[in-house]
Amino acid sequence: MLLSALVGLASIIIVGITAEWLSWRIRLPSILLLLLFGFIIGPLTGILDPDRLFGEILIPVVSLAVAIILFEGGLNLRISELRTVESVVIRLISLGTLVCWIIGTAAAYFFLDLDLALATLLGAILIVTGPTVILPLLRHLRLGGRVGSVLKWEGIVIDPIGAILAIIVFQVIAASGAQEAGSVIVLSLIKSVLVNGAIGAIAAFIVIFLLRSYLIPDYLHSAVTLVMVILAFTIANIVQEDSGLLAVTVMGIVLANQKEVSVRHIAEFKENLRVLLISGLFIILAARLSLSEFTHIGIGSVAFLVILIFIARPLAVMVSTFKSKLNWKERCLLASVAPRGIVAAAVSSIFALRLVERGFDGAELLVPATFFVIAGTVLIYGLTATPIGRMLKLASPNPQGFLIVGANQFARTLAVTLMAEGYKVFMVDDNWLNISRARMANIPSLYANVLSQYALDEIDLGGIGYLLALTSDNEYNSLSIIQFAYIFDRAHIFQLCTEQGIKYSRDSFSNHLRGRLLFGKGITYEHLISRLLSGASIKSTSLTAKFDYSAFKDRYAESAIPLFMIEDSGKIIPFTVDNQPKPKAGNKIISIVDEE
Repeated sequence: MLLSALVGLASIIIVGITAEWLSWRIRLPSILLLLLFGFIIGPLTGILDPDRLFGEILIPVVSLAVAIILFEGGLNLRISELRTVESVVIRLISLGTLVCWIIGTAAAYFFLDLDLALATLLGAILIVTGPTVILPLLRHLRLGGRVGSVLKWEGIVIDPIGAILAIIVFQVIAASGAQEAGSVIVLSLIKSVLVNGAIGAIAAFIVIFLLRSYLIPDYLHSAVTLVMVILAFTIANIVQEDSGLLAVTVMGIVLANQKEVSVRHIAEFKENLRVLLISGLFIILAARLSLSEFTHIGIGSVAFLVILIFIARPLAVMVSTFKSKLNWKERCLLASVAPRGIVAAAVSSIFALRLVERGFDGAELLVPATFFVIAGTVLIYGLTATPIGRMLKLASPNPQGFLIVGANQFARTLAVTLMAEGYKVFMVDDNWLNISRARMANIPSLYANVLSQYALDEIDLGGIGYLLALTSDNEYNSLSIIQFAYIFDRAHIFQLCTEQGIKYSRDSFSNHLRGRLLFGKGITYEHLISRLLSGASIKSTSLTAKFDYSAFKDRYAESAIPLFMIEDSGKIIPFTVDNQPKPKAGNKIISIVDEE
């Protein structure tokens, strides 16, 4: 028994993380592979049986994991993002929710042969999208600007709303009469919204007080915050059963938007924990299915899915964005992204079990219907969102643009060359003279300290995939790297080299405090500036079969400094101390060369 439990737990973790890694390698949304792998090791092969492995604690474990995921989602929500899309978000989670609920209920009633009560409950469950599917999809699409903010806010806020709505519908179904049902609705709304919202806010203020007063050591910050999340979720569920998701979401939003203490290190810990939880949850819930449950899937289920995707979602977006500032491209993309996630799976599993125990006919159909919608929406939106986003020029799954810290002469000259090759560039500097010169050269720029919260709020990272720290201050460059290390992959953050930076010395920085060192050994800021001042320039050179890389180096007698290589596909690769690309015919080289 002990060995089988060990094998089950190990398989969840190993298979889940393998699916995450494989999805990154083949550039597919991770949820697709998680559902597939979970189904393979569960009902197809019988390697994993979550009900036997976890027993009665399965649902509480799933609920706690979802609460932590939603809290982490709340930590990503900043009020400043709502300045231009506030009305759209509010209408999406109100009018849009109502539209999806009504259409989903009608479709479930007519096409799934559910009675009106169960159809209403299923319609309520399936209004949610959720951070478990939205955040990985947004990370894959690399959406920038307003549409990314709308999808992120909707996906995180709609989860507790959908859960509360499903709870109210469930309690109305269980009520014995119309008068009792009315009182149940009023009481549930008061408990769920007011009381549990207050619980989440109080928990956040307790964490703020503990951090601000230095009552807990740094190494316990994340652990204590996790304890407070679990405590708030548990108390909220005691007050109103299954409604703690609102409390933890509010807690995350309050912590994300307060200015008294830094919670970035907590957010980073929770983000890493979220990946593990999402992969594990989808493996568990997909493995929990049985092949017999899908015998009811037929033409009606397909019609139900089609209505949700092609009628309910577009109509909800159309109503919610009427007379908004979003353009038609952004509205089309919003209508093309609404996958269902882990909250829908968990809530349907909980309510189906309770309704079956109460003797409701057809309640056993809720779980397979929900998972069919989850799999269908993840598959369709996961495969179509990227090409639609590219077609509308809103998505950059493999962004090649540059965020450049520093607007000095070298940085400006490099930026102009990169822009001439078609790459997006955005510069940040707190030197007004540098910024004014950048703007005179038509380089998009921001006058700000890149280490400030203002810079994080104002910089639009849509289409940006690389960070170049190019100031003359090595410490400032390293701080910039630390500031953006949680946004960019470590492979895509770079800074200028220093003499101390390429070898160990008492002045050299630790590896985790710096980015990859640009261009080559000894190619420092001072060296680059001196070359430009002596008459050199930054140019782009095309290589051919006759004029290859060797001929290029021969022409400039080794005086050229290669900076970037551009492949035929348009992918750009910086030259670094740890990686010197080998250009070939058809590639381009951006380099510093002496004027001929």
